[in-house]
Amino acid sequence: MKKLVIGCVAAAAFASGAYAATTMTAVPAESWTVTNYYKQNVYDPKESKIGSIDDVLVDKSGKVTGLVIGVGGFLGAGEKDVIVPFTAVKAEKKNDKWYLTLNETKDDLKNAPGFKYDRATTTWVSEGK
Repeated sequence: MKKLVIGCVAAAAFASGAYAATTMTAVPAESWTVTNYYKQNVYDPKESKIGSIDDVLVDKSGKVTGLVIGVGGFLGAGEKDVIVPFTAVKAEKKNDKWYLTLNETKDDLKNAPGFKYDRATTTWVSEGK
């Protein structure tokens, strides 16, 4: 009986709109989807491919803080992951596709500190540690 009462209370709260405060009625202004970045190629100012976005980093407040870019290697083998500030990557739409640029070269990124994903902690950690 206790489960039935709890279920009825939850159903009544949902029907009354008590949960409406957690949903949005419109898309937030100036919002972009993470798919505009995730798994997209990144180019230098001369339009040479320098890597691709392997992950998007978000802080506890929900703000995107960094992008993990995989550079070097062939078909993922020997690839190095580096992290750049989200604001360093510029996005523009070209021919109905997002085009990402970073004011760095592939060599700059290959020489940057590397990171690896730690599945146990679900975080990126320095390769040096």
